[in-house]
Amino acid sequence: MDKFTVLSAVAAALPEANIDTDKIIPARFLKTTQRTGLGKHAFDSMRYLAEGSENPDFVLNQQPWRQAEILVTYDNLGCGSSREHAPWALLDFGIRCVIAPSFADIFFNNCFKNGILPIRLPRDICDALMGDAAMGSNARLTVDLPRQVVIRPDGQEVPFEIDPFRKHMLLEGLDDIGQTLQHEGEITVFEQTVAGERPWMPKISFE
Repeated sequence: MDKFTVLSAVAAALPEANIDTDKIIPARFLKTTQRTGLGKHAFDSMRYLAEGSENPDFVLNQQPWRQAEILVTYDNLGCGSSREHAPWALLDFGIRCVIAPSFADIFFNNCFKNGILPIRLPRDICDALMGDAAMGSNARLTVDLPRQVVIRPDGQEVPFEIDPFRKHMLLEGLDDIGQTLQHEGEITVFEQTVAGERPWMPKISFE
């Protein structure tokens, strides 16, 4: 995964609660196991009209929010089914950070596993950030993960909490497999030791 350190970007406001994973990526697009190519279908039912053309009223179809890398919304983001395609679609669109008062647990965990930083902030702070986002490219938000603050355009710093292990994983650009491979040397030694004691066991390859 790409490392997440400091992100200064256009933010898009989506003032809705209970945005479920089917809204983020509808079920008909879940046939793929690839993490790429889903961005064009992110929020499909909201971004496109019935005949397939773009909905001009939807924020992600408008400039400068087509290039948004931060999404600010309301409570219970990512509820519904547990599909990991939801963060895949957001990431492929370009979203690296989602800010909301609360998240569905599985979606929250899946964001971290795919390099997206989910930040919980109170509803009134989310309202203020949405006001900043409405000003477009003249009011970029900055998310400083090492310092654990969101910096508003006026310079105000809003602190946020994050689990230290998850913070480490994002800062280093590690998913679960990457974290395991950091111990490749020890694993190889263990595998060779066990193989010497039990020659019938298959060897593990990291290639």
